[in-house]
Amino acid sequence: MKSRVSFLPLVAIMLALLVSLPVVSVLVNVFRPDEAGVWAHLVETVLGEYVFNSVALALGTGLGAALLGTGAAWIVAMYRFRGRGVLEWALLLPLAMPTYVIAYAYTDFLQFAGPVQSALREAFAWGRDDYGFPEVRSLEGAIVIFSLVFYPYVYVLARAAFLERSGVLLEAARSLGYSQRAAFLRVALPLARPALAGGVALVIMETLAEFGAVSYFGVPTFTTGIYRAWYAFGDPVAASQLAASLLAVVALALMLEKASRGRARFDDAGGRPPPRPELRGGRALLAILACLLPLLGGFLLPAGLLLAMALQAGDSEFGIKYFTLAGNSLTLATIASGLAVCVALLLAYAGRAQPGRLMTGVKRLASLGYAVPGTVIAVGALIPLTALDHALIDWLEARWGVTPGLIITGTAVALVFAYLARFLAVALNAVESSLARIRPSLDEAARSLGAGRGAVLARVHVPLLSGGIVSGLLLVFVDVMKELPATIVLRPFNFETLATQVYILAADERLAEAATPSLIIVAVGLIPVVLLSRTMRRM
Repeated sequence: MKSRVSFLPLVAIMLALLVSLPVVSVLVNVFRPDEAGVWAHLVETVLGEYVFNSVALALGTGLGAALLGTGAAWIVAMYRFRGRGVLEWALLLPLAMPTYVIAYAYTDFLQFAGPVQSALREAFAWGRDDYGFPEVRSLEGAIVIFSLVFYPYVYVLARAAFLERSGVLLEAARSLGYSQRAAFLRVALPLARPALAGGVALVIMETLAEFGAVSYFGVPTFTTGIYRAWYAFGDPVAASQLAASLLAVVALALMLEKASRGRARFDDAGGRPPPRPELRGGRALLAILACLLPLLGGFLLPAGLLLAMALQAGDSEFGIKYFTLAGNSLTLATIASGLAVCVALLLAYAGRAQPGRLMTGVKRLASLGYAVPGTVIAVGALIPLTALDHALIDWLEARWGVTPGLIITGTAVALVFAYLARFLAVALNAVESSLARIRPSLDEAARSLGAGRGAVLARVHVPLLSGGIVSGLLLVFVDVMKELPATIVLRPFNFETLATQVYILAADERLAEAATPSLIIVAVGLIPVVLLSRTMRRM
């Protein structure tokens, strides 16, 4: 009986070590000697630019997303006005829009030959040199676009924090003479700081992980540098050292935010929910416009632009080819999401069966990949998988005289492994949150009836966890559908997905043709966003 109980945590530890292998391999390769001298060359030439652009992009996007998300969250959480119910869930729609897709849409819309500048020249009879227009393909343009796409991360957490704040504190502030605005700035906003910091941290990590948009905009960052070091220089050591530098930037940002809190406490006093004054007339119109601004820029306008481009001049090869692309994307997403949920279920149940610091550390180890950009995961996965491939080839040659090609890194197995390492935390969070709501007494009752741990998991927990399992499946599924950098690095020869097709067409400046696969990705991404918004409304 004792061996059966200890078997599950042992399997969980082995799985966590396997899933964390890409991150660990990156850190280990940092200490290898740079025989080719690529790292020294990068330090002397472009490393400073990588650091500046990455930090400026992360800080600018974090600030922009914080302003948009916090403002929208305060309006829909604290006021009543016509249309509020629709805006409450519609503000989540930019989550379905990949950053590289919205970057392509805005580039086509705002470039010199696009409709905006063409209309200005026609209306005012301007020539090329008669006016100045902001360049969308720039660091500043990337900050604006990323802020429009990533603000829902702040909005979701900020809205929940504002709704959980006690109405007693806000009413006390009003009784002391504070206006609604002053009560927001002096009371509600400081109390919501942990939630806001969590949302901004997610935004910063997503920004630092971005590859497709910054590559297209020509903004050198750590992610483009890692890709260049691996493909242009063919140096895994330099790529690993860049990846480790990026991990250090992410860790430093999170540590600084945590240290800035000090010993401050953010507890609420409890009590009734906050009052919601009703807005009418001009004030209601201003509230609607304030919420429509990020929604329009982050979803409605780019989605409309993509639809117009697809209808007017979409990909001429749309047809059988896209069934293959969609099939590849759906197959990878289905396999990766299914594996992620299975591993997450095992890890979460192992933590429940044997609670303590060990299993808590195991789950954190398995979740490392979500804080790591896809390019880092790809490099980290290639290093051990390539070594394993060569070991298998040598063994087959020695044992059977057979000389096969790459067995793992040349197939979709490497891709699925990278997806699992990158997005396991998403499934684990969904499963753990559902598992925490199941009373331990149910486990004890089933065990008293003679059921083993496997039977308890299969016959008791899995049916009760259906909501968390489905949520985890959907979220990982859509993340894999949108994932670009790891797919570009690890995809097998002559194997394309919808995401890589978008990137290839956009890289060739065939933006109108790229609209077709982009719309398919957005349409698939809407499914979990709609389900999440319905859950929020019920809560």
